[in-house]
Amino acid sequence: TRRVWSEKFGVRIFEGYGATETSPVLAVNTPIHNLPGSVGQLLPGIDYRLEEVPGVDDGGRLYVKGPNVMLGYLLDDHPGKLVPPRCEAGEGWYDTGDIVAIDERGFVHIRGRAKRFAKVAGEMVSLTSVEEIVGQLWKDALHAVVALPDKQKGEQLVLVTEYQDAERSELLAFSRSKGVGEINVPRKIIPVSKLPVMGTGKTDYPAVQKLAEEALEKS
Repeated sequence: TRRVWSEKFGVRIFEGYGATETSPVLAVNTPIHNLPGSVGQLLPGIDYRLEEVPGVDDGGRLYVKGPNVMLGYLLDDHPGKLVPPRCEAGEGWYDTGDIVAIDERGFVHIRGRAKRFAKVAGEMVSLTSVEEIVGQLWKDALHAVVALPDKQKGEQLVLVTEYQDAERSELLAFSRSKGVGEINVPRKIIPVSKLPVMGTGKTDYPAVQKLAEEALEKS
C-alpha cells in the first residue's frame, strides 16, 4: 500500500498504532523506517512490558507507560476526579489489550486482541488468524469466528459465514495446505444471509456470538 500510493499519487504514508488513551499513537511506520507486516517502532520515551499469555509462544500482552499515556478517565460516578485506567502492571501503566511481538529492531507485530483468542484443548488460538484463513479460501463473502464453551476441549471455534456452500472438509484441506493445524479449523459452520455488522461497518461480535449460541442450541 505504501509503495502503490507513493508511485501513483506521490503521497508518503505514515502508519500509526495506538489508542485514545495514549494520545493516540504508540508506534509509527515512517517512509524511512518501516517494516511491512508491522505497525512500526515504539515512539521515544515509551516504556513497555510484555506479559506472558499461557499458550502464546510468540508475543505477550502489551502494557505501556509514557508521557502520552493519559492520567485517567472522568466518570459520572466520580465527579471532579481522574480515575486511572485499571492495569495489572501497576500505576501509570496502560493495558492495550493487544497480544504483540516486538522484534530485535523494535518493530511491533500485532498478533491479535487478547479477547480475540480462544483456548482450545489447552492451546491459544487467534480467532483473527482463523478468519484470515477462511477469507483466503472464500474471498467473496464476509466471515466471523467466535469461541463457544466445549465440555471436552474448553472452547470450540464456530464460523459464521455468508458463504452458503461452506464445508468444513474443504476448509480443513485448505488450512492443511497452508500449514495450519486442525485445532485452528472451526468445528461448526453456520451459514447466514447477512453477517451482523455495526454502524461503522465492523463485525458486531456480540451479535455474532449470540447468533452462534442460538443456532447451536437448535441443532
